Amino acid sequence: MTDSGTFQLNGQSVDLAGSEPTLSLLRWLNRTGCHGTKEGCADGDCGACTVALVDVSADGKRSYRAINSCLLPLGFLPGRELISVEHLADGETLHPVQQVMVDCHASQCGYCTPGFVMSLFAGCHEGELDDHTIEGNLCRCTGYLPIRRAMQRLRETGMGNDRLVLAPQGASLASAEMASRFFSPLFIDEALRLKQTHADAKWIAGATDLGVEMSRGRHQEQTFIALDRIAELQQLAIDAEGVSIGAAVPLRRLEVELAESVPALVGMLQVFAARQVKNRATLGGNLGTASPIGDLLPVLLALDGEIRLTGPTGSRVVAAHEYFVDYRKTARQDDELVVAVRLPQRTQHSAAYKVSKRPSDDISIVAAAFALVLDSNGYVQHVRLAYGGVAAVPLRARAVENFLHGRRLDAQTLAEARQQLTQAFHPLSDHRGSADYRRALCASLFARFVAEHLP
Repeated sequence: MTDSGTFQLNGQSVDLAGSEPTLSLLRWLNRTGCHGTKEGCADGDCGACTVALVDVSADGKRSYRAINSCLLPLGFLPGRELISVEHLADGETLHPVQQVMVDCHASQCGYCTPGFVMSLFAGCHEGELDDHTIEGNLCRCTGYLPIRRAMQRLRETGMGNDRLVLAPQGASLASAEMASRFFSPLFIDEALRLKQTHADAKWIAGATDLGVEMSRGRHQEQTFIALDRIAELQQLAIDAEGVSIGAAVPLRRLEVELAESVPALVGMLQVFAARQVKNRATLGGNLGTASPIGDLLPVLLALDGEIRLTGPTGSRVVAAHEYFVDYRKTARQDDELVVAVRLPQRTQHSAAYKVSKRPSDDISIVAAAFALVLDSNGYVQHVRLAYGGVAAVPLRARAVENFLHGRRLDAQTLAEARQQLTQAFHPLSDHRGSADYRRALCASLFARFVAEHLP
């Protein structure tokens, strides 16, 4: 950063003038003497680096979100407020979250403990002390039982949310020109103008993907246009015709607010990643990365999603099944921005599944999403079978869909569909699973869907 930018850290204003915008918050904290925030993996997988990002709504309500500081570049910080573990204790008096970890003997070597404390701290304030609160935090010596006991005690007693940190004073909002290589526009047209001026700049929203590369020292000379301050990209609307999701809406918000409206999407989000990641990751980022193993992309295919793109010449809508062109290549032009995703409302059975080596917070071997409508006589009226991890792009099993359309899902039809699904794709073998295993999963996951969701 060449221009001055300030943010609030533990109630104090910090000037970032002269700091490198692509340096991770974790590395910056350690260099400035905040050593409680630890570096474990630097990939957002272990949670040792967890801090709390404070959001303030228009009505003044403060929300505390646990995030991985290893994935957050400094360029995102001006105008924001963060809490690290150093701020919790009051002199020699521990914060209730820290004290309950001591009382429950939930720390041994202590290296991971600050991350657990910050996850629990944010969970207390948000009323989200559940099984997912600490799933993004790893412990290799204490074991999870005493840590879970500590969380249970917090949940039962309400400890931890009775001592709020002081509200910041004098926080400033960074302008679009807060840095020569890291821009933070407030409007879509402003972002598009910046892209025209800096053609080589990369869009960046939650930084849960690019943040990994930055933590490895890559992209140090790259120019970025951050999208997380653009209000239009944060909109989430539910109506009778469907759901419209702004490209920069954090996935955790979708998980909470779309539980009733889009169960297939929410079902996949529950095994997508840890809460720290979902507090920053976005649907637009998944579409921008266009990974063939992106867990949310098969869901968009199955639900007939539509992607709205905006560029210098205007806006257009691209169907999800036309969006993915080749390996990490999409119909989006380089100067276009993913603005929103529309999921049409349809009376149907739908669900999403993910098979990975860990139940959650892991790369999928195969991800699948299904949507199906039966007519009043039990015949298949509409069907979508979508998969990730089986080709260079997420794909629908169109031949099997055509086979199923107009048929009853009796035992013979299901057996034939399963056989066809084992031949529908030609996946690669890798260290996660063989090609034969992936083909078998395509069939067995559909059979599971039928067993679980159809009468």
